[in-house]
Amino acid sequence: MAAIPEDRLAQIANRFAELEARLASGQLEGEAFVAASRDYAELEPVARTVSEVRRMRAEIAELAALTQDPEMAALAGEELGTLRVALPEAERRLAVALLPRDSADERPAMLEIRAGTGGDEAALFAGDLFRMYERFAAEQGWRVEPVSMNAAEVGGFKEIVANIAGTGVFAKLKYESGVHRVQRVPVTESGGRIHTSAATVAVLPEPTEVDVQIEDKDLKIDIYRASGAGGQHVNTTDSAVRITHLPSGIVVTQQDERSQHKNRAKAMQVLRARLYEKTRDEAQGAEAEARRAMVGSGDRSERIRTYNFPQGRVTDHRIGLTLHRLAEVLEGPALGELIDALASEDQAKRLAALDG
Repeated sequence: MAAIPEDRLAQIANRFAELEARLASGQLEGEAFVAASRDYAELEPVARTVSEVRRMRAEIAELAALTQDPEMAALAGEELGTLRVALPEAERRLAVALLPRDSADERPAMLEIRAGTGGDEAALFAGDLFRMYERFAAEQGWRVEPVSMNAAEVGGFKEIVANIAGTGVFAKLKYESGVHRVQRVPVTESGGRIHTSAATVAVLPEPTEVDVQIEDKDLKIDIYRASGAGGQHVNTTDSAVRITHLPSGIVVTQQDERSQHKNRAKAMQVLRARLYEKTRDEAQGAEAEARRAMVGSGDRSERIRTYNFPQGRVTDHRIGLTLHRLAEVLEGPALGELIDALASEDQAKRLAALDG
């Protein structure tokens, strides 16, 4: 990895010092103060690493000069060796900190899980996945709020959509989009044969109304009577809502609430998230393609992970990582290990792309 030039480090340090002085001056108010505070918070960890790298580089230069002094050569040489080992790691941390950030990383996220191939077993697995994300979210201090659900008669879900709010939600969960496959003996299987089922997961960053402008003329809204085992009850009024966004062809239905207005609000929330993700994909273009090539596309048609119950293992196919701790993954704690490994792989590939 190429070393970051000194003039670039000086530029970052100067920018941070300037922000620090502006905030300390007491002259900023309102939106200007909020913007400067946000910039300061984002730049502070980078500036701290810049300071560390510059200090180490300066010490290496001083120690290299001291090795020319016969009386100091031995001691200086020992310290020099230690610093020369430590500097590349510090420079790598700095390079990672300077990588372009996904503007959606700090956003809440919309989590969509749908049962795929496998019938009842797929629905049960979709339920297992939702509980896994609930537990992981609880560990992170996030809040999970179901938006809509279509429960299966045997348990689990044919489909469930939830909003997850908290710090850095999308940054962690964005690696979860794709096809999740389970291999296990169903409880209904008397012969003890292993079945393979699947569920699809989509994680979309939650937009604001400012991010996505939706014109009323672009919407076709149908109101109808809810039916089936979709929600908590069967509605007896025409309160279910189907919204079609005509320009994109995206269709969202919502029938969980008794109130037509609540169903419409929730459907619009889901529609806004899907439109925002579509806009992001189009805007990022080649960059999005590059990231997809690193850790999998996140496309719901792509198998990303297998949960094998007989062997007690979970394998993430994008990075070839297998953990023989299936229960811990489904309980939440070990899921973080998989996500961290995917994030590290993403960073490594992006750093390699910069060097290339």
